[in-house]
Amino acid sequence: MTDASDLVVRAGATAHGPYALDLTPERAGWRFSGLKVVDLPAGGHVELGTGGDEMLVLPLAGGCTVEVEGQRYELAGRPDVFTAVTDHLYLPRDTTARVGSAAGGTVALPTARAERRLPVAYQGADRVRTELRGAGQCSRQVNNYALGNELATDHLLVCEVLTPGGNWSSYPPHKHDEHTEAERELEEIYYFAVRPGPAGPGFAFHRTYGTAQRPIDIAAEVRTGDVVLVPHGYHGPSMAAPGYDLYYLNVMAGPAPDRTWLMTIDPAHDWVRDTWETQDVDPRLPLTRPVAQRPPESEDRR
Repeated sequence: MTDASDLVVRAGATAHGPYALDLTPERAGWRFSGLKVVDLPAGGHVELGTGGDEMLVLPLAGGCTVEVEGQRYELAGRPDVFTAVTDHLYLPRDTTARVGSAAGGTVALPTARAERRLPVAYQGADRVRTELRGAGQCSRQVNNYALGNELATDHLLVCEVLTPGGNWSSYPPHKHDEHTEAERELEEIYYFAVRPGPAGPGFAFHRTYGTAQRPIDIAAEVRTGDVVLVPHGYHGPSMAAPGYDLYYLNVMAGPAPDRTWLMTIDPAHDWVRDTWETQDVDPRLPLTRPVAQRPPESEDRR
């Protein structure tokens, strides 16, 4: 699947009932990664059955309660994705759960096909590993929910990226579409939100391109609720238009059992990272807290 019309899923295209987004691996045309987003009115709820998928319950706006395996978990959530990180809950495969919200809210449900059935696990917002990456106009913030931290999953990797207006993220472009010592095969979902300006909604841009052997070509304007699917190829940049902060939720999964994110940067653009040594991180960051120290240059990937 390499046609942009299949890989750019516009806001509302898969909506039904309480779901603003319902993207399964079958709809994406691949094997592992999925994402649902549910809008809960005040007092509303949704019944979940994970089936063969593992899942995170990840509030985007507002909070929720999750009833699962005889336990009730209170997720405080956050006002919105641009102001705070959030607590979240891991649900294993073959599980039923009820998600409700007294005040209403929007909840993301990242999924991945799973072989192992792991325990239900609650993670507080204080456990989210948050980093600043890049420098100058490539400065961005990465919040890791199921990536490079202690939360055990089978195949699911989840993080979110915050990019101040005018900056570029997922740059230099990178890929993870084959299994080597330096790379892992991972299907990736980008779910976008753009902070509105004083006159209304904002916009951003995303780029994905392939190789001669595996061509793919996406250069798309994206707005809040839009999704870009990355089955293979180099992806980046995701560009925040000046004046409009950009958010995206990344959901990744693939066949490797080691739950490791390894990628290859396009060698034509890798030199850009050398310029960061003489630049400061954008002073508008962090947008949310807590934030760890800036990682070594070799880790500045997303």
